[in-house]
Amino acid sequence: MALLYPVAHSVYTSFFDLRMGGSLESANFSGLDNYRWLLDSPQVWESVAVTLFFAAAVVVLEVILGLGLALLLDRPIRGMSVFRTIFILPMMIAPIVVGLIWKYMYNPQFGILNKMMVGLGLDPILWLSSPDWALWSVIIADIWQWTPFIFILSLAALQSLPSSAMEAAKIDGANGWQTVLYVKIPLMVPVIVVATLLRLIDAFKVLEVIYIMTAGGPGNSTEILSMRIYNEAFVSFELGRAAALSNLLLLLVMLITILMFSYNKMCERRTARIRAAVESE
Repeated sequence: MALLYPVAHSVYTSFFDLRMGGSLESANFSGLDNYRWLLDSPQVWESVAVTLFFAAAVVVLEVILGLGLALLLDRPIRGMSVFRTIFILPMMIAPIVVGLIWKYMYNPQFGILNKMMVGLGLDPILWLSSPDWALWSVIIADIWQWTPFIFILSLAALQSLPSSAMEAAKIDGANGWQTVLYVKIPLMVPVIVVATLLRLIDAFKVLEVIYIMTAGGPGNSTEILSMRIYNEAFVSFELGRAAALSNLLLLLVMLITILMFSYNKMCERRTARIRAAVESE
């Protein structure tokens, strides 16, 4: 019940015209007005579109990079423990610090990225001030911080694969790429799906990095739903609307979670069949 109470309170609050500084007991009951506002607001749906694009971009790229690094380093390498430590360092940094680091790196005057571009004879880029570059700049920062998460889980999954599957693939004449595509990755799919789900959930509610780097700007080009919720609650002081937006975000995350779990069940059954086929040979 303790876990459900905040959710129930958010749903209850969304039916009231509650503003910052007021009490819920004295707030006017507004029924579905906050949800009508939500459906009619172009800014809200623009935030939804930005959120979906941001989450899809970071998760797809992080899975590709993390899985690729794991496959590349799944072999005896001298100093492997040092490599692993270096790779997971970005995960250990607080999101606010990550936002500050990348904000300074993106600075148009003294940022290291523009200095490198000028040194290569290229024009500097207004990374965080241009609507065309701001969202991708935030995406790059998120990828830098969270690709190690996918890498660690993928590497652990690779090292737990049954050796009999690899030996059977060699006996059947499979080369390295065929072993990766038809044996390793299919057996890793359940782990990849869980890792993807965890990153999707986190990507939908990221706030600190975007708040520090762009505060949702320029315009609304980087304003994801969590940023929109923050603005409604602490800039516009509309707590009822912020609660309605929070419920929308919760609904989106729940739908994605249900779909991913359903797909994971299918993958687990497929993996079980592959393992059984390998063990029977």
